[in-house]
Amino acid sequence: MLIDVKIPVLAESVVEATLLEWHKKAGDVVKRDDKLVELETDKVVLEITAPQDGVLKQIKKGNGSTVVSGETIAMIDSDVGSVAASPVVAAPAPEKSNAPGVKTAAAADAPKLSPAVRKIVEEKKLDPGVIAGSGKDGRILKEDIQRHLDIPASTADIAKAIATDERTEKRVPMTRLRSRIAERLLESQRTTATLTTFNEVNMQPVMDIRQRYQEKFQREYEIKLGFMSFFIKAAVEALKKYPIINASVDGNDIIYHGFFDIGVAVSTDRGLVVPILRDVDQMSFAQIETGVAGYVEKARSGKLAIEELTGGTFTITNGGIFGSLLSTPILNPPQSAILGMHKIQERAVVENGEIVARPIMYLALSYDHRIVDGRDAVLFLVAIKDELEDPARMLLGI
Repeated sequence: MLIDVKIPVLAESVVEATLLEWHKKAGDVVKRDDKLVELETDKVVLEITAPQDGVLKQIKKGNGSTVVSGETIAMIDSDVGSVAASPVVAAPAPEKSNAPGVKTAAAADAPKLSPAVRKIVEEKKLDPGVIAGSGKDGRILKEDIQRHLDIPASTADIAKAIATDERTEKRVPMTRLRSRIAERLLESQRTTATLTTFNEVNMQPVMDIRQRYQEKFQREYEIKLGFMSFFIKAAVEALKKYPIINASVDGNDIIYHGFFDIGVAVSTDRGLVVPILRDVDQMSFAQIETGVAGYVEKARSGKLAIEELTGGTFTITNGGIFGSLLSTPILNPPQSAILGMHKIQERAVVENGEIVARPIMYLALSYDHRIVDGRDAVLFLVAIKDELEDPARMLLGI
């Protein structure tokens, strides 16, 4: 029985997706839930797995193909699925046949290649079984090979490819995720009145708490006590005091959210993604740290689900992990604000008339001036500063 391998139903906002890389080729024995191919949408990379045991009979859409929800991309023959589960028994070698017109099963199933195409395949050491042919009867054309070779590479791959003394260039199409990021950033610039306010925070109190309780915290919860949980907690307390920062614009209406779903920007090889921690006001420090660590791991391994990237009422991004001292983060519409963290660096400050060295971080709050006044934005950022410089306030709720 032939089983269709179909593109899963994508999110309502996702119109189409791109097949990145097949991990199986036509003729391979597969088991249920084996990873067949990676699918990139404009939000996340998904894995499509085998729906049943069998043999991958045909690949209809090759690497780099554009697909839509419900589209059939391959066929699995489940009638030979039991062969995969049976003990392997050595079969007698088939007798060679010199009869004209007689082909082996393997030859019959092999993709049809013209001499010119076969030469390219051999030179490039390609597997024709994963290249979708657009010619008559599925024949692979030169254009199909070019499309296959034009699959976008990662930043690391590109850097490695051009790291020579020669004046080289490499043109690659944007990935669907990168294209969507570009679209969203331009949309943010066009549709919002973005303004940024800055402040600085003395991180010594937070660093003291982390040093004092790190060992016990890690032993109790099996995860490190990082900086992000302090910033998320501080942001929630500030959002409670200034609810307009937790609001969003919908046409001529302002929607005030009675919940706190915080997006945490995560950098990956494929681009920036923002998974959402939901109902953060009800989470402990340990739950926040576990949630953030889990999202980072899933983001970098391409395991995030679309639902984990939708929604959100406020976003935090940390350019400090890359060494950034100051930046102006771009809004993530329809949210009205985004907080930017930066590198902690010792600086000379004046305390009680004396110059002392303190670990200082610059904070940046970009906000939509259409609904957020400068006063609220500045006071919100001051509230975060106050929470971080006296962390006991977060525990006492004052």
